[in-house]
Amino acid sequence: MDLITKNKRVKRRNLKESYIKALLIFAALISIFTTFGILLSIVFEAISFFKLQSFWYFLFGTQWFPEGEPVKFGALPLIWGTLYITLIAMLTALPIGVFSAIYLSEYASKKVKNYVKPMLEILAGIPTVVYGFFAAVTVAPFIVKIFSIFSLDVSFQNALAPGIVMGIMIIPIIASLSDDVISSIPVRLKHGSLALGMTKAETIKFVVLPSALPGMIAAALLGVSRALGETMIVVMAAGLRANLSANPLDSMTTITVRIVDAMTGDQAFDSPETLSAFALGLILFVVTFGINLISVITIKKFHKKYKVSNL
Repeated sequence: MDLITKNKRVKRRNLKESYIKALLIFAALISIFTTFGILLSIVFEAISFFKLQSFWYFLFGTQWFPEGEPVKFGALPLIWGTLYITLIAMLTALPIGVFSAIYLSEYASKKVKNYVKPMLEILAGIPTVVYGFFAAVTVAPFIVKIFSIFSLDVSFQNALAPGIVMGIMIIPIIASLSDDVISSIPVRLKHGSLALGMTKAETIKFVVLPSALPGMIAAALLGVSRALGETMIVVMAAGLRANLSANPLDSMTTITVRIVDAMTGDQAFDSPETLSAFALGLILFVVTFGINLISVITIKKFHKKYKVSNL
């Protein structure tokens, strides 16, 4: 009887395990199918747009006048504005985020880290519209005031202000992930370096940072994907002007801003201007998907290389 009872318990447990496994697979499939559903809905409408407008001019055209006569849908200024403001954001976020991560993981005491890291991550919980107000009301006028000293004509709606504020918004992503990556490096690597006579700074430079580089790159790529999808900060501080300029003091706009502008107007849904939002969304989807894919691959390589637990 005991053996029969035991077998029944094992069967019930295996049955529960199979139910749980099926539930988890179902949840994963929902995520996958949702992603494909989003992609297909964008692709079909984008195809409708490219039936009305030239695909090659859309990619390489330098003028965006959806309400002009004739209409022009050259997305190059929007792509440039998106990448340019993202570049400014990353130049702001990367040094601060990486240095913060090094301090938290290598120099800060446990007590200090318990206070500083939550304060740093508060930045991640601030709504982007608040960042937009900060960029438009504080940072942009400050930039205008600073450059006016050198007799430079600067627009209150410029690319530099949203880029800097967007970088501040991204700092918690880079700092937190980089801190986790640095902390996961096997302690024996650091101890071996110190035992060979290296100072703490030399150990960080020649051992810690090279070892943590794949994970830090992945953190940076996640920050880039976050910056590419930002809208409110750009709307409030950079404006709606599609401008192909290398001057960060000029006004310019991004893909996400034009998507919002196209979808909130009073034009018909099948109009070229509305359908252009789906074509822009397709570009943004492909770019962000590629960045996230690179990030995932990089993280996997890092974990495979340092799968040995800390000593």
